[in-house]
Amino acid sequence: MTIPRQLASERLILREFRHDDWPELHAHYADEACTRFTFRRALSEGESWRAMASMAGHWALRGYGPYAIEERASGRVLGAAGLWHPNDWPETEIKWLLAREHWGQGYASEAVRAIQAMAREHLPQPPISFINAENLPSITLARAVGARFEKEVEFRGSPWHIYRHP
Repeated sequence: MTIPRQLASERLILREFRHDDWPELHAHYADEACTRFTFRRALSEGESWRAMASMAGHWALRGYGPYAIEERASGRVLGAAGLWHPNDWPETEIKWLLAREHWGQGYASEAVRAIQAMAREHLPQPPISFINAENLPSITLARAVGARFEKEVEFRGSPWHIYRHP
């Protein structure tokens, strides 16, 4: 399977991470509202850098991974989205994250739709999104891009939902 290293949509470029992306990603990771369902706390600058490095390293280990979401008009990194499959995940998922200042502007759904189109071409089966059952904004986004609820599972001491992408 050969996954493209870059994707594009109307307003976004989804590309590999660069070292200088981490400060803009830190806007997400330093915000407790953004990390409530993943890390359960805000991250330090060093932890944000390591989170970015793990996404970049995912490409080396799996041959795919999350992309930096770059806004075409400004060149700013808004967040990350892409394929993700840590060892304890049930299967490959489409993940997304945005700094809070970019919520509600359609960036996440635009990025996810570009990833869905790529996944239909390159993956043997449709990916999931693995979402904490209390994360209503992510559940709403998953449904908005056509993902369907499959089941609830216990994960790390709380219920999580598996949504299957079309």
